[in-house]
Formats: sequence, C-alpha cells, structure tokens
Amino acid sequence: MRHRYFPHTEEDKARMLEKCGVESIDALFADIPSELRLHKPYALGGPMSEVEVRAFFRRLSAECAPLACFAGNGHYDRYTPAAVNAMLARSEFLTSYTPYQPEISQGILQYIFEYQTMMARLTGMEISNASLYDGATATAEAMILASANSRKRPRVAYSATLNAAVVETIATYARYHGIDIVEVAERDGVTDTDALRDILAAGNVGGVILPQPNRHGVIEDFTGIADLVHGAGALFIVNSVAIDLATLRSPGEWGADIAVGDAQSLGIPLNFGGPYLGFMAARKSLMRKLPGRIVGATVDASGQRTFVLTLQAREQHIRREKATSNICSNQGLMALFVTIYMSLMGDEGLRKVNSISAAGAHHLAAELAATGKMSLAYPHLPFLNEFEMTTTVAADEVVDALARAGILAGVATGPHRLLIAVTEMRTADEINRYVQSVKDL
Repeated sequence: MRHRYFPHTEEDKARMLEKCGVESIDALFADIPSELRLHKPYALGGPMSEVEVRAFFRRLSAECAPLACFAGNGHYDRYTPAAVNAMLARSEFLTSYTPYQPEISQGILQYIFEYQTMMARLTGMEISNASLYDGATATAEAMILASANSRKRPRVAYSATLNAAVVETIATYARYHGIDIVEVAERDGVTDTDALRDILAAGNVGGVILPQPNRHGVIEDFTGIADLVHGAGALFIVNSVAIDLATLRSPGEWGADIAVGDAQSLGIPLNFGGPYLGFMAARKSLMRKLPGRIVGATVDASGQRTFVLTLQAREQHIRREKATSNICSNQGLMALFVTIYMSLMGDEGLRKVNSISAAGAHHLAAELAATGKMSLAYPHLPFLNEFEMTTTVAADEVVDALARAGILAGVATGPHRLLIAVTEMRTADEINRYVQSVKDL
C-alpha cells in the first residue's frame, strides 16, 4: 500500500461507493464546482527536517503582507488580550471531552456556568445554553425552535436586512425541517414594519427573526415589534453581534423571546474563518426546548457549591426524535475563550471597546463623504462601528486599489456599495491612509 496511514484498500473504497450509490470518488464530489477543486497533485515537495520546515514557513510568511482590516459583515478584527491564550491552555480547562462526570469536571462546568451567566446578562435574557457552532447555525436552531414551539405554525419570517450568509443557512435548515421561510421586505435600510404586519396577519407564523444591527450596519428601532409578533402568537428572535450588546439596547429589553448571534466579536481572532462561537439565550419558559446543554449550580453532599449538567437534551441522552439538537459540541474551547475575555474586559471594558470603534467609524465615514467619492447609503440612520457607503467608483475597484495600499477596504455589497467596519484595532494612521487612498482613486 502506497500510503501507510491510509487504511482503506481499493476494495474498501469500492464497497463504500456502492453503498453511497455512486461509481467513483469524482462522482461523490460532483456537487463541488469544478473551479473550486484541485486538478493537480499537491505540491508538497520532498521530506524536510524540522529546521527546514520552519525556514520554509518563515519564507511563506514573509510573502504575506498583512492588510489593515476594515472588513466586517459578521467577522471582525478584534484585539485578544494576551492573558486569554495563557489561561486557555490551563489543564483545569483545556479538554474537548464532555463533562459527564461532575466530580472530575468542576473546572469545565464552572466556566460553562459563568459563560451562560455572562451571555444571559449581555443579551438581557433569563437563560443561555452552552453555545453553538456559530451565529448562523444558532439562528437556524432558533428558527427550528420557533416552528416546533407551535406545530401548527410551520412558517418563520425573517427580515431582508438579515446578513445574507445567515439567510442562506436558515434556508438550508428550513428545507430539511419542513419549515417555510418568508422574507419581510426592507424599506430605506430597515425592516418594513408594514410588510411584517401583513405577513403576521396572514397567519401561520411561528417566529420572526430580526437583526440588530442589520446587514447595512444600521441600528434598527424595534419599538412595538414584540407586541406585534406576540399578538400573532409568534416568537420574537433577535440576531446580534455579541459585543455590540454591551452598548445597544439588549434583545431582552426589546421584548425578544430568543437572542442569537455570533460571539466571534468577543476577542476571537478571525483565523481565516473559524472556529467561531454561536450564542443562544432565551426566556426561561423555553429552557427545555433549547438545543445543547445547560450547566447549573447546586451543592454536594458536604454542602459545598458545585456545578452539574442540568439539562442535556441531545440525541445520545434521550430518544433521537425527542432531541432538540446535536449541535452543541462547541461548548468547550470557544466558550472558555469568550468567558475569559469578558471577565478580563468587564462591563466598562466592553463599552470602551465599542466607544473607540464607534468614534473611529463615524470619523472615517465623515472623512470619506468629504472626498466626494463616497456617501453614506443611509445618512439618516444610526450605526455603531459598521456602515455602508455608496461609491462613485465601482466597489470592487475600490477594494482592489486599497489592497495595493495595504488596506482591506471592506466588503462590496453591490456594484457601488461598500460595507466598512472599524474596530479598536484600527489606528488613526490607518484611517488617514484609507481616506488618502480614496482621494487618489
């Protein structure tokens, strides 16, 4: 056998392909577009010593020029305090194994409990689960919960201002769970309340998903929305960027039943796309319907405070058809990461990060508008640290030109639309270079 660590023989592979109902490996991966597939052998080269491997990757690294990141759209360049990684590696915490045995898992159980407490406070909700994979799947799980909460209401409505990647995810989940999803139109950069009212009036809606902030970076006003949604017998779900909730009115204050979103903004590095962390918090009455696990505090036989898995409605614990979800394995490392981050930052630190980011964003938006080559897409609407600009030059041209100047300009959301984010990581010099580069277009 050519590859000593590849145990499958040709006969093994043939039997597996037959079981899958396909004739070849290529047919198995036929759904992957050809342009995304590698059509040549891996350029691995020959074997190298450890010294040679290190030198090889140093050369590769030197060829990669880091860009000042002004891109966002659900993924944000945030600062990670050095203490986070140091604490993350401590043996009391560092394990991926599920804490089934509380007597030897108190460290893990405690930080999960603290994570739940912090996320409940941040979202203004009564309870939080022990995390999900990412914000998009957390939103999809909330959609499933809302539909299951009222079996006679298989439709779930979502705002057109919801992040496009989240919409694609909930559409995929809906397709395989027999849920009809319906889009609520947007008007002037925010959810059209009249359109939402009409959809609810048509009946058969189990939940409504609205973003805060939305895909344009706009902070929406949800006044009266909870009453409207609850009056139709549906659940109100708010999708948020976690760190923004340290400053904005929380989902709980808006009267939401479920709060979901991505916690990557709580110091988790971008890492080329992951791992991220989905949060999900809710009203206490929905506790038994939440996917994943919930850790609770109690006392042991000696009367000492201790922590246990209180609810674990996964398919390996109960009958498969009764399980809420099997998506909860990310409760460990990333939940610990943001727990340490939030404990280090505290309420004041989180608000300060938002204040710095907002000040930089509003300054950049004003300076870009002054160039005459960009203007705010929604100048009458509030934003925190992310905003959408209309460009006189094609947005893709702006991105390409600024990349040559060492700047990741943002995310092109249309032919002449650019979504820009500013975090505490962006310096005054980088902001000035951004503006000058636009002037030079």
